[in-house]
Amino acid sequence: MGIVYLIGAGPGDPGLLTVKAKEILECADVLIYDYLANKEFISYCKEGAEILYVGKKGGDHTLPQDKINELIVKKAKEGKVIARLKGGDPYVFGRGGEEAEELVEAGIKFEVIPGITAGVAAAAYAGIPVTHRDFTTSVCFITGHEDPTKEKSGHNWEVYAKSNSTLVFYMGVKNLPMIAENLISNGRDPETPVALVRWGTRCNQQSFVSTLENVAEEAANRKFKAPSIIIVGGVCSLHDKLGWFEKKPLLGKGVVVTRAREQSSGLVSTLGKLGACVHEFPTITIMPMADYAPVQKAISSLSDWDWLIFTSVNGVKHFFKQLDESGLDARVFAGLQIAAIGPATAAALVAKGIKPDFVPEKYIAEGVVEGLLERGVKGKKVLIPRALIAREVLPQELEKAGAHVQILPVYETGLSENDPAPILEALESGKINYLTFTSSSTVENFFNLVEPEQFHKFKDSVKIACIGPITTKTLEGFGFEPDIQPEEYTIPGLVDELVKESAE
Repeated sequence: MGIVYLIGAGPGDPGLLTVKAKEILECADVLIYDYLANKEFISYCKEGAEILYVGKKGGDHTLPQDKINELIVKKAKEGKVIARLKGGDPYVFGRGGEEAEELVEAGIKFEVIPGITAGVAAAAYAGIPVTHRDFTTSVCFITGHEDPTKEKSGHNWEVYAKSNSTLVFYMGVKNLPMIAENLISNGRDPETPVALVRWGTRCNQQSFVSTLENVAEEAANRKFKAPSIIIVGGVCSLHDKLGWFEKKPLLGKGVVVTRAREQSSGLVSTLGKLGACVHEFPTITIMPMADYAPVQKAISSLSDWDWLIFTSVNGVKHFFKQLDESGLDARVFAGLQIAAIGPATAAALVAKGIKPDFVPEKYIAEGVVEGLLERGVKGKKVLIPRALIAREVLPQELEKAGAHVQILPVYETGLSENDPAPILEALESGKINYLTFTSSSTVENFFNLVEPEQFHKFKDSVKIACIGPITTKTLEGFGFEPDIQPEEYTIPGLVDELVKESAE
């Protein structure tokens, strides 16, 4: 017999998933997840895990609850570890209690891993503390959508209305007029502040504050729909004063990241922290070389070289992997001078115990050539670990200056097999504001996956950001001009320009 973990996924921000929940996802044989559970969590699952979606959205049920219960029991009886991932907390309007009862009746072991409930988190992200000594000392969580088959309502509107508690209604947007009317008719002040928070804690969060008397009309005018939390009480007056999340500079902006997945984590993380809705669309696949014998040979004769030039983080990663497999470490670089193109590459070297002798002011090959010429590269032997296929400007210019250059391929790049349909769908629905390119390869591969003619109709609504002039030149070859190009050809420089442009 297997075991089932009823896991609270939190309200949407992936950073709010608990450590324990992540540990279970990483070892589970089966993931059964709901509509409101962030799909990013799927990436935590181990290779080969069975992924099953059983979401329920606005009456559109993939599976009814009784069938979900049967599925969980069936998989557990197969002796598997089941991660049952539910939005928010499984025991707060998540029907986790019902699923737990089914497991008890079936004799199946289970554990509950609580999650942060939206009634607290969405309110906090909107600048609303659900309790505050100046306003209230209690909070009441209430369903805004009762089971229609119940013979008697569980709501005591008179108690709600006369209580000084903060009232938090889940799943109640459709019933908002009825909720407001019942509270007012039972004695709640029509001027009581009311807040609505939609998609709380996510990059597309929206919120506003009204009064109990006017909130239903304002919500309709703003076209607020599910999933939304309704908060009633004086604490809502702190929304503007304490609001922080919706002040993020890129909040709600859709940004496409085209870097290889192995390289994109830093950019994706930075954009996410600034509030952007990041659409990962890796156009490049990083692959190891089929034969590393030439690399091993070069490593064994590093003392023959004067300069070692790293042009990318991937170059550092794959070169040092081979160094490690040779049983060697950073001591083999004694007597060598080392250059790095860009701060990220330099940081990767520092992490390996190597401080570069030279990092150019301009983070392109031409900048490296200029700097090395100043350092007397003529007659020197230069080894460049890099991708199999890359720009030839650096080796060509160094050879012209009298250096003896050898290219050492340590990895390959290829066209990603990503399906462009989700990106095209996001473009069509207006969810994309920026398209970012961080190399000529990302441009070329993007337009291999998305025909230039397909993208042309979005050129007025989507702004293109290129990391530097070389990438820009490649983009122009496809008939497009960049809207953004940073003066500093780095990822941080690119992000800074996105923030500046968004503020205009």
